[in-house]
Amino acid sequence: MPVVGTDAHLPPVAPDRLTADALRRRFAAPPAWQIEFPGDGGLFAGREPASASVLVPIVDRADGLRVLLTRRTEHLKDHAGQISFPGGRQEEHDADVVAAALREAQEEVGLAPEHVEIVGALPVYTTVTAFRVTPVVALVEPRFSLALDPFEVAEAFEVPLAYLMDPRHHRRHRFEAEGVTRHFLSMPWDGLDAEGRPRQYFIWGATAAMLRNLYRFLSA
Repeated sequence: MPVVGTDAHLPPVAPDRLTADALRRRFAAPPAWQIEFPGDGGLFAGREPASASVLVPIVDRADGLRVLLTRRTEHLKDHAGQISFPGGRQEEHDADVVAAALREAQEEVGLAPEHVEIVGALPVYTTVTAFRVTPVVALVEPRFSLALDPFEVAEAFEVPLAYLMDPRHHRRHRFEAEGVTRHFLSMPWDGLDAEGRPRQYFIWGATAAMLRNLYRFLSA
């Protein structure tokens, strides 16, 4: 999709707000702020809304906080090959959206709950498929190991939180679909895959929108 602009005019989140303790304090006493992307719902407006959640795992590395993301396998029916957070539908046996996010993260990438510290949640994001998704934000201590579900997850990788919280890397796109103009953000990241080969990860859609909402929350 053509890039129609970036948000380089906006300031990045200050470095002193991008520490584990700063995140704990911010979620413990949230500021007044305005969500920017409440969702892209509406395409399947007749569907019954369903509750879901994703885990936004922020790894507390020695060189700074990093966001753990996944790339979905190419054969999946929905969102094949896309970059996403671990997560999914809230099941009846889940106590709440936090329990659902933790369960999904363990099932998808093998992230054990004992390595995860929940610090808060962002506002619900409504998808075009009528899922009401709660982004559950967590700090992850770095001594974890992953075991990917090969059916759902092609790979897991980390991106510096500072990179994602800098609007210079937030690209805006616009396209027409069934006579409706739609907008979305992307945050391309040039990293290395599991074999150490250079690869560009195209972070976009709901994942990019939730990260943008996190930017608004942390910069408020």
